[in-house]
This record gives sequence, C-alpha cells and structure tokens, in this order.
Amino acid sequence: MDIETNDERDIQDMGITEIEITGTVGMNDLDAPVKKPAGSSKEHFLAWDKEYAHLKWGGPASIRSLQAYIAPEARVLDAGSGNGRYLGELSRHYTAIGADISLTALGSSRSQLARSGRFAEHLGASVHALPFKSGSFDGILCYGVLQHLFKEEREAAVREFSRLLCCGGFIFFEAFGCEDMRCGGEPSSPFEEKTFARQNGIIYHYFTEEEVKKLFCGFEVLELENVIKEKTFRGESYQRHMVRGVFRKL
Repeated sequence: MDIETNDERDIQDMGITEIEITGTVGMNDLDAPVKKPAGSSKEHFLAWDKEYAHLKWGGPASIRSLQAYIAPEARVLDAGSGNGRYLGELSRHYTAIGADISLTALGSSRSQLARSGRFAEHLGASVHALPFKSGSFDGILCYGVLQHLFKEEREAAVREFSRLLCCGGFIFFEAFGCEDMRCGGEPSSPFEEKTFARQNGIIYHYFTEEEVKKLFCGFEVLELENVIKEKTFRGESYQRHMVRGVFRKL
C-alpha cells in the first residue's frame, strides 16, 4: 500500500485518494458511497472522545477466534478499533487497519502500537460510512461496537461490512446481550427497544440472539452463541451477557 502517515492519508490499494483525519471523504473517492442514516444524531459519536480521554489501556486482547478462520497476511479491518486492544494483535499476523470515530482513541492506539514495535494504519471514520473500495477486506472484526449505535446505524454498518468484504469474507461480532445486568436505565432519544442513554452521552443497545440473526440475515451463520457469566460485586452476584458470532459473506 502507498500510505502517508500525516493527517491526510493516501491509501491507494483501498481506493482512498483524499481523506482527512476526521474521516471526511470526497464523494468521488468512494466506489459505493454510503449516506449517513436519516435522523441520526452526532451526539453519541462525539461523546467517545471524552470517554477515551480517561479510559485506561486494558492490555492486548486475544484474536484466536479470528485466527481459526483467516490465514496470516490477509487484509483485516478492525471496525471500531478504539485504543487498539485488538488492533495490536491483528497487526502481528495480518495487514490490519483500524477505524474509529474517536480521534483520541486513535491517538492512544498509535502510541500503544508504537511502544510495542508494531504498526497498523489508523483511520478516523464511522463504521456505518467507511471509505474503502468494495471487496477490500478478507475479514472484519467488530467487537463491542454495534451496541453503541441506533438501529438504522447498525443496519447501515452491516451493509457496509458486506460491501467491504470479499466473497467468502468473515465478520467477527460481539455485543451486549439483553440478559446482562446493565440492561436498563434512561431510554434513548429517539426511543428504541432495549436501547439506553448513559450520563456520558453514549448509548447502549442490548441484543437478543434472534435480533443478531436478523441483522446478519444476508450472511451464512458459522457461529452464534450467548455467553453468560456470573460476576460478584460487594458480595452480590450479577449476570453478564454477551452475544458472539462469526458470519461469512455468501
């Protein structure tokens, strides 16, 4: 790839010719431009910079589930890469790119990877409007991201993933499940089922397994499971619920 590392990147192999660090892309640079969903508010996106300003690095995270499906040196997108917990490990085995809405998170990720002697491209963009050519990736990792989007945005993101994957490419998904102890609180605005707004401005959606199946209905389901764990806090037992899946583009 031919990539500049300042605030304007030229990623020719991915079909990007002019991108600002904010992720703004010239319409002529996209082979299949995706419009922002109607009625979508930017507030829950903007909240992430404040959130990442005080989030501590949690250390590298395992990518074993991805390695079981994707060969080394393949092209992998970390969609919603945050401060790079997965991206650092991805960069050890794959041609990896991280995309996130938070420039603060991307800066932290770059620093963490540099300290580890690793490298991956970083791009400021929302997962429901990604400026890459169709078929650019063999795999997309999306952990803990779609739970922070409204329904229309989630659906737009999955359409983007389908466009960006090559035929037979994989999506690796994880998000909060509706049986999680945290499911509840102040309803989101606009109101959506099982979607809540926190004081920090970030929204949280809690999935059912059937909802995940419907969201990825255009893909082959390779794995789909509910992961339920018990956590003890101050002597009280609480339930954590995640929905995880692996999907293949047909």
